[in-house]
Amino acid sequence: MLYRNDFTQAEIGTLPDGMLALNGKFAVREEAGNRFLELPGTPLDTYGVLFGPAGREDGAGSRGSDQSAEIDNLSVTARIHGTNTGRRYPAFAVGLGGVSGYRLQVSPGKRKLELSRGDADQVSVPFEWTPGGWLWLKLEVRKTNTAEWTIRGKVWKEGTTAPSSWTITRTDTAAPKPGRSSIWGSPFADTPIRFDDVSVERIP
Repeated sequence: MLYRNDFTQAEIGTLPDGMLALNGKFAVREEAGNRFLELPGTPLDTYGVLFGPAGREDGAGSRGSDQSAEIDNLSVTARIHGTNTGRRYPAFAVGLGGVSGYRLQVSPGKRKLELSRGDADQVSVPFEWTPGGWLWLKLEVRKTNTAEWTIRGKVWKEGTTAPSSWTITRTDTAAPKPGRSSIWGSPFADTPIRFDDVSVERIP
């Protein structure tokens, strides 16, 4: 485990140390004794937070050669909660490799689970989202050959067992760029998006 944050010890109303908000007013909130990181429902845009190590060798983040290190054999996991307003739905994601890296995104308005690299390079599968519940997202990048990387993601509802199979997969022959892990939210429903239990792991 390279990074883990369940916000239990985080101060309400702040962004925890070690997290970098690219935009958006992310802050720790509490409900029914549970603390989480919340993105407000307005204004409407796409917002992200970076966290965890940037390097592959020792998880040191910004030291020395780690800046140019690849993100081979890493996974990121988070638990995310959103609600709809009529036919307006949020979108949310976890990412690896910084702002222009890989993202596993739930897009309820499209009824899709999307796996992208950057803004345009994207694959998707059908996915039906249930509003108002917590959903686990897990994304991993694994080096599977000398010049081949397998990127895959899975989602499952809170209170259920994580599936053994992956929901969506792609293969790349271009090496992933270095960068920190991330969470993303687009509050299209004008309601807050909540994030909890974020973690980054080295894949054995």
